[in-house]
Amino acid sequence: MKNIFESRYFYAIAGPIAFVLIWGLLASWNNGSADPLVPKLFVATPSEVGSKLWELIKEDSLLISAKDTLQRLLAGFGISMAIGIPLGLLMGYFSRVYYSLEFFVDFLRSIPAAAIFPLFILIFGIGSPSIISVVTYACLLIIVVNTIYGVRNVKELRIMSARIMKLSQLDIFRKIILPESLTYIFAGLRIAISYGMVIVIFSEMFIGTDSGLGRVIIDAQTVYKISEMYAAVILTGLIGYLLNKLALRAEKSLIHWEGK
Repeated sequence: MKNIFESRYFYAIAGPIAFVLIWGLLASWNNGSADPLVPKLFVATPSEVGSKLWELIKEDSLLISAKDTLQRLLAGFGISMAIGIPLGLLMGYFSRVYYSLEFFVDFLRSIPAAAIFPLFILIFGIGSPSIISVVTYACLLIIVVNTIYGVRNVKELRIMSARIMKLSQLDIFRKIILPESLTYIFAGLRIAISYGMVIVIFSEMFIGTDSGLGRVIIDAQTVYKISEMYAAVILTGLIGYLLNKLALRAEKSLIHWEGK
């Protein structure tokens, strides 16, 4: 029988369990102390947060907010992927396209998404369209840059061999460049969707909307519903974790030859 300490599943579970135990110990010590490090009002124990999370899930209110957040995230991410991958492939493959657009890509990715919230609000108004547009902007540049690097890092020897074999430019692109660049593209997609989750939550908190996990977090914080705030934060993290795992699974199924 395989030693349990050699199993990756053991360590995958041990980390979260250790975190919850340390959190519980620190919260109990802080709440029981005559001179707490953090005001007791702002500290919730794991059991309190877990109970509140389960209560909100049973009421469906938190799940509805999570659904609205996911819809905005996936809409923005989908648009950015549909634009970013073809654009990155073109910029990586054709030098003239790259040098024509290099300034705009580097200029725009130097501007934080949060800095141009007001512009998106002016153009799209308050609500989901402006949030989706901010997420699209934030994810797009990450996908473009990673796709460019993927194309640029294709081994020149393989391209030269394909040209010697009289393969057409389309076949070189389809059979060599695209498959070789998929690892970089998926790395960009994983980074982009995680960053997009951050942006959509931040946007829901400050752009103005009546739904979404960001709205739940900021509303709970405003009226000092600390357990509810932590519950929404934890659900946000769990959703982000699951999205990353789904992206990893898709990557492994599509790039099954990697490492072989």
